[in-house]
Amino acid sequence: MIQSFSDHAANERTFLAWVRTGIAVIAFGFVIEKFNLFLLTLARTTGTENSARLERLSGSLGRYEGLAFIGGGIALIALATARFVRTTSLIDDATTHLASSIRTELVVSGLLIVLIASYSIYLAFE
Repeated sequence: MIQSFSDHAANERTFLAWVRTGIAVIAFGFVIEKFNLFLLTLARTTGTENSARLERLSGSLGRYEGLAFIGGGIALIALATARFVRTTSLIDDATTHLASSIRTELVVSGLLIVLIASYSIYLAFE
């Protein structure tokens, strides 16, 4: 039997939850990028009245925000991997450790919330 098995299992479940979240953020970034490409293609094939509106909707913010989501998702997975390895070594260590700061996770989560909010506002006013 593995010593502290329930702690290791909880650590792995947490890691997998962060990885799923990172994959979802990356997928959302791809959706934004493909939707922007779809709007540009649609703008080129429609009439002049709708074309200008569609091109404005697929502005520069839409081009870079999808890439920001993809990068954020990759950073989230990398951060989760580093935390998983660190927590695994701390579980195996016999000495008592204080709970470390979760500042990095809060910053990454905050950035993702700001990205989602800014893209929602961008779509709402275009």
